[in-house]
This record gives sequence, structure tokens and C-alpha cells, in this order.
Amino acid sequence: MSTLKPEATPPVNGTLPRQRRTYAIGELARMFEVTPRTIRFYEQEGLLAPERRGQTRIYHEKDRVRLKLTLRGKRLGFSLAEIREVIEMYDAMPDGNARQLKRLLEILADKRHNMERQLEDIRLMQRELDDVEARARDVLGRLDQDPPSH
Repeated sequence: MSTLKPEATPPVNGTLPRQRRTYAIGELARMFEVTPRTIRFYEQEGLLAPERRGQTRIYHEKDRVRLKLTLRGKRLGFSLAEIREVIEMYDAMPDGNARQLKRLLEILADKRHNMERQLEDIRLMQRELDDVEARARDVLGRLDQDPPSH
């Protein structure tokens, strides 16, 4: 589908109308390198709310930003519930308020703590793998030195 025409917003205080960019689902999918099915899933989960014209979904700039935040949140390990909470806080008060910012900081601290724990688990696993590898090489070296007896 080709790019949809920008829509005009009504004039404010006698100024000229501003053009608003809209997107088709395929455009957003290409833009963010996801499938249209992924976008529909996020819509079903309430993270995106495109305008509907018959069967056609029309995504606005707000939807594009929400998709960007959602995908970034997923990459960072946020759950859909956490992403939804952050997006809803942003929608309610774009500049944030103390409660919203404190909650965001709590979510970020929790994510940081989980990542640090995962890093320690990875380091421990690496040490264990190194130990198993060293023992296997040692045994293999001894087997190579001792010819099999028949």
C-alpha cells in the first residue's frame, strides 16, 4: 500500500492547518523491520490504537512512537505489561509527574538488577564451562599419550 495522504488538523488560533503524517501497516512494518502480524499483535494488546476506515488501519505519529517504544522495551527485556504501564504514564502526562517518574525509575532499577543477576549467572556458567573444557582436554591429552592396548 502506498503512503497515505497527510491529514490536515483544524486551524488553531487562526493559524494555518498543520499536516499530520499517517502510516499504513506495511510502512510501519518495513520501517521497524517487523511483520504486520507483530503490529496487529501489539494493537490487540492495547499498545497501539490505529484509526479504522473500514478494514484499513491508519496509524498516526503517536502510534509510530508507541511502536518504537514497545520494540525498544522488548529489546531491553520489559514485559508487555511494563511497556503498557510506561506508555500509559506517558500518555497521561507527557512531561511526567513525580509518581510516574518514580515508577519508571523503579522499573528501570528492577531491570538493572535482573540484568546484573543474569550477568553473574553467565560468568558462573563460563567458569564452569572452562573447568569442564580443561578437564576434557586433560583427559584427551592423556588418552593421546597412552596408546590403546589390545
